[in-house]
Amino acid sequence: MQTDKRIDAYIMNAQRFAQPILNHLRELIHVACPGVQETMKWSFPHFEYNGSILCSMASFKKHCAFGFWKASVMKDPHELFELKERTAMGHLGRIESMDDLPSDKILISYIKEAAKLNKEGVKLPSKAKPITKASIEPPDYMLKALNKNKKAWSNFEAFSPGQKKEYIEWIAGAKTEATRSKRVSDMLEWVEEGKIRNWKYLRK
Repeated sequence: MQTDKRIDAYIMNAQRFAQPILNHLRELIHVACPGVQETMKWSFPHFEYNGSILCSMASFKKHCAFGFWKASVMKDPHELFELKERTAMGHLGRIESMDDLPSDKILISYIKEAAKLNKEGVKLPSKAKPITKASIEPPDYMLKALNKNKKAWSNFEAFSPGQKKEYIEWIAGAKTEATRSKRVSDMLEWVEEGKIRNWKYLRK
């Protein structure tokens, strides 16, 4: 089990409740994918296999998060990716204790599938084409949602053109109605708090 000292430090500096969760996830990843490599990207732990990101984990003040890089092309027999009220990054929702994790057997099966995709060189679908300057205005459904939340609308109006564009492209790029609705909901929550689209990756 090849480990990265930076991840050792990350776990050691995490909240006490998070440490056993992170250690357990880390161990399962190595069990399911013996050749996995640890690294740090965007200031939180990532795991790579066959030259591509496999999955990642992160900890916050009151919860942890875990996600698969290629979740959009993975099978989801246990509907881990279908959480109705996801309020955290990743694919397992808010992980506040070991009880919030799926069984080891289920997680290992998902990690193995993710590793198989990397081994086979499966690529993620190409991203939606960037929105041109002519279509930089928010779509009607986005404007309608913002208009119902005065604080969110005020904060959105105060954003720079680039910050607005990030939200517009993210929401307009949704491939399904369910994904679009989820993104609009997340946008309203974040914008109401004055957060830009990629607020999670800002250095603290």
